[in-house]
Amino acid sequence: MSSRNEPYEAPAIQAFASELTAWREKAGLSKTALAETLGYTPQWICQVEAAKSIPSKDFAENLDTYFKTNGVFERQQKRIIETRHMAILPPGFTEYQQREAEASQIRTFELGLVHGLLQSEGYIRAVVGYDQEAETVERLVAERLKRQEILTRENPPNASFTLDESALRREIGGPGVMREQLAHILALGERANVSIDVVPFNTGYYPGLIGSFTILSFSGAPDVVYGEISGRGVLLQEPTIVSRFAVRYNSLRGEALRVRESRTLIKSVMEEYG
Repeated sequence: MSSRNEPYEAPAIQAFASELTAWREKAGLSKTALAETLGYTPQWICQVEAAKSIPSKDFAENLDTYFKTNGVFERQQKRIIETRHMAILPPGFTEYQQREAEASQIRTFELGLVHGLLQSEGYIRAVVGYDQEAETVERLVAERLKRQEILTRENPPNASFTLDESALRREIGGPGVMREQLAHILALGERANVSIDVVPFNTGYYPGLIGSFTILSFSGAPDVVYGEISGRGVLLQEPTIVSRFAVRYNSLRGEALRVRESRTLIKSVMEEYG
């Protein structure tokens, strides 16, 4: 099953890895010895113990049989599958999402995709459904829709979204999904707590082309910045760095069309999708 270079942060996967190491060491077995006994490769055992691979049901059952654990590994593996949708999230994103729900102000710049808080259900499904099982997709869609409720709850944060025009024109899920997505952006932009503007293609080069980021502000706590690099989430809290991102965001908004002009552009792009 899934393997990668960096360990999964999901608690269920980490717990399985720890249990395997504990049972193997208690039995006085090396990874190679256990692999040969069960008919797996030493590399596979190393990957699972490092929380870099998701163990299969058969592997869990084999471990339970060999170590006589009364189902410990099978229960752990079941928990992994039940929470697998969390395992594919970028490392660091879970902490960011917790902070996002507490923020009083959200300022975000998006280069290539519509921001998660603005995504329509069809767009979400197209994004999170890439190379994923149906059950996992449904859970991810439900969680993202739940996350979006911060914009419509009582006492919502003030949210400013600056999008590069490419985020509007990159066709995700087909023309119908994109038309629905752009209509959804326009509807959210009518809310008093939401501001949406667009940096048009004819701007040419500007600093936003370096990458997307989000600034979260809180009542009584310092601002933080979140970004993703090569699929890994990074939460920045050092005041000097955060202040630089605030300056950058203000600069990017200076490149964007005014809100009314941005709405006109969004409507124009939406009409192109038919």
